[in-house]
This record gives sequence, C-alpha cells and structure tokens, in this order.
Amino acid sequence: MSFLTYFRSEAFSRGSHPPPNKSRTESLPIHRMPFCDKIVVPLSQHIGKESKPIVKVGEFVQRGQLIASADGWLSVPQHAPVTGSIEAIELYPSARGVWQKSIIIKTQGGSSQTKISGTPLNINDKKLTESDIVQAIWDTGMVGLGGATFPAHAKLSVPKQAQVHTIVVNGCECEPYLTCDHRAMLEYADDLIRGIRFAMKATGAIRAIIGIEDNKEDAVQAVEAAIEKVAEELKANEEGSIHCEMVPTKYPQGSEKMLLMALFGVEIQSGALPISLGMVVNNAGTLAAIGQLLPKGESLVERIVTVTGPGVKKPGNYIVPIGTPVRFILEYVGLNDDYPSHQIILGGPMMGQAIASIDVPITKGTSGVLVFRQPDMIEADRRKIYPCIKCGECVDTCPMGLNPSALGMLAVSQEYETMAEKYHLADCFECGCCTYVCPSNIPLVQQFRVSKQILRERAASSK
Repeated sequence: MSFLTYFRSEAFSRGSHPPPNKSRTESLPIHRMPFCDKIVVPLSQHIGKESKPIVKVGEFVQRGQLIASADGWLSVPQHAPVTGSIEAIELYPSARGVWQKSIIIKTQGGSSQTKISGTPLNINDKKLTESDIVQAIWDTGMVGLGGATFPAHAKLSVPKQAQVHTIVVNGCECEPYLTCDHRAMLEYADDLIRGIRFAMKATGAIRAIIGIEDNKEDAVQAVEAAIEKVAEELKANEEGSIHCEMVPTKYPQGSEKMLLMALFGVEIQSGALPISLGMVVNNAGTLAAIGQLLPKGESLVERIVTVTGPGVKKPGNYIVPIGTPVRFILEYVGLNDDYPSHQIILGGPMMGQAIASIDVPITKGTSGVLVFRQPDMIEADRRKIYPCIKCGECVDTCPMGLNPSALGMLAVSQEYETMAEKYHLADCFECGCCTYVCPSNIPLVQQFRVSKQILRERAASSK
C-alpha cells in the first residue's frame, strides 16, 4: 500500500529515551510576560544574510513596525517588539558567543504597546494565490520556531520542478523540559489548523498530517476537535484533508527525517530534503503563529518560551517579546535561593546551548530557557573523559545510523575531510544521543559541531 494513504505510526530505529521532565509546565496555561525597559533585536535571527536596518538612532518606532528589511531570499525582515525609541545600532553579545549587529530599543513607559497591523489575509478568499501567501509570510519575518530558524516563506515556496502533495506538521516536541508547542496545540488549535491551511494553499498540497507523540493525548484531542470544526469548509472549498496521527514517544522524534520514518516508513536519502518525496515539514508552533498573524496582518514580534528547570521558582510557558534579555526573564520567574549559582541553557538540554551571559536576548529561535543548579551541570561537565571502549552504544543509538565513535576519533586527530567524505558527517543533525549514552563521557556532538564549523571555514576560504 502506498505511503500516501497508509500511516505506519511506528517508532524509527535507534534513538534514546531521556527523562521527559515536562510535568512542571505541561499543564500550566500560557501567560504573557511584561515588557522590559530595553529590547535587543539581533539582525541575524535566521539562516541566511542578516537583515538591513532601516531606522536611525533616536527614531521613534511603534510595536510591529518594520525596522530592518530582508537582504536576499534567505533573509527575513525584523520588526519592533515594543513601542519606543532606537537607542543604538551596534554589536551586542549573542547566545552563540559571537557579537552580532543589533538594534536596541528603549521601551516607552506607559505605552499601550498596541501592534501596527498591515493587510490581513482571509483563508477563504478565492482570489488568494500561492505567491500572495508566501509574500505575506515573508513580510511577517517568520522563521522556523522550533530552533532551526529557516525562513518560513522559503520553505513554503515550491520550486517549479517540484510538486508537493503533503504538509507534515511536527507536533512531537521530543526535547526534554520543553512544552511550548504542546501548550500552543492545546490553546491555539484553531490557529494551528488555519496556519496549516495557509501552508497547504501556498504549496499546493492536498493533504496535511499532524504527527504528535503519544504522551500528548490532550493535544491530539484538541487538534482533532479543531479539524472537525473546519471539516465541512475544507470539503466545500476542495482544499484537501487534514489528519492527526499519534507516533511513539522517542527522542529525537521531532527530526523531520525521523518523523517521516515513523509516519510513513520512508527514508530521505543522504543530502536530500523531504520535498524530494513531495512533502514539506513544518513545526506546529510555526504554523500556529502563521495562523494567528496572517488574518490580522501582524508581524512576528513575540513567541512562546518554556521557562523551567530546577532553578526556577515560577516555571511556565510565557509569551515573550523577541529581544527580551534573559536577565529580565530570570528576574520575573525568580531563581531558587538554595542554589548559589546557576547554569542557563537556551533551547532544550539535548540540542540547546549554554550561555555565558544572561544579558543575551531571546530570539525567534529560542524555544526554552532552562535553569539548572550549577553544581549538577559542572559535575557533568567535569566528569573525567575516558578513551573510547568500542562498546557500540553510540552506534546503537544514532538515529541516522552513523558511527559516532569513529567520527569522534577522527575529530580528535583533525581528519575533518575524512569525517565528511567517508563517514557522512553532514548527515549528523547534532541530536546529542551519542553524547547522552557514551559511558566514557566523550563530548561527541560537541566535537562534531566544531568539525563542521572548521569545514565550513575551509570551504569559505577556498572560494
């Protein structure tokens, strides 16, 4: 039976089962976080060239106003997350450690912080074209909110030689601690379905499949209820069908390759994308945001962020203005006084990044702020690293079927070209499973990240 009509819904091979640690926030409703006095908007919050500022120091801007334009197809515009005045346009520390050009806005006290809106789109407008939707999404400044930050308009723009029949929606949220997508599916299910319909129209897809892990049954019920509301409308407009499917809970189920394997039993070849199979994969949070913004003509100036961890007094999912410094968030939620110091990770514990400064801002790709006790994290960081014992644990857990042990030894010996050419380093999406299971405490995924960066720098210098 063709995978176009049959859902496999079985676990992909290998992977791991880290403790979910989602109980502190998964049942809490989303709350809005207050505006802070200063907002920092990096011009590079996406894959591609950084945005070009179109405002000047001292200029007054309103919330939602365009402050930086896109510079090329894989660039997106930036909008003011608050009403206030431009304080500076300068280099500012980022979560990645490098300093990035950023627009700093001083928030106007007492402002209603009402958003500027543009031209709204009606999903039922018969005259709405694919290019209209793609352009509208581009104008919002939308990127993948799951963390990859690939420009959403580019992902939904289908090349002439390709044909898309299925939109696959990633509602797995397999990273431990994170629950922002879970809560979005529960509270904004109608927006999610609307966003899916926009994506289907933009790509010409005749079907959408929402894959949700089976530990989120409440989200499945909410989404199925939202689908039922528009069932007659979909049929009347001949838009195709939307389905919700549960998949087994396993990390990293949220990877698009793993999700397609779980749903359909199909494998994407090395170096290929889901569009080669006629499918486009999007994060549930991204499509829910599109479903919210396009009907209002608004831009992306805030996002849902999971703030949790043993060091947090008031864990939860918060709507946070983009550009809010982490310091302000920590002051708002409160830190556990029993801990003398803390370790802060942006994103999830498996693929997220520890930050050296709490003054770095929240960006479009920040899905979580995790606070751990420093002793716990330092103990893990300072564990003695032993030589590889060839146990094969990393090989057994790698979802891509790579040999992390061999890659790690090649990284130590700086044989980067061999890693890429013979051991398929590019296929590693840095899920962290190998590091998680390694009994020798070898920081494998960190070695792979460094190796990839060195290869990118060598390739750039050779041009």
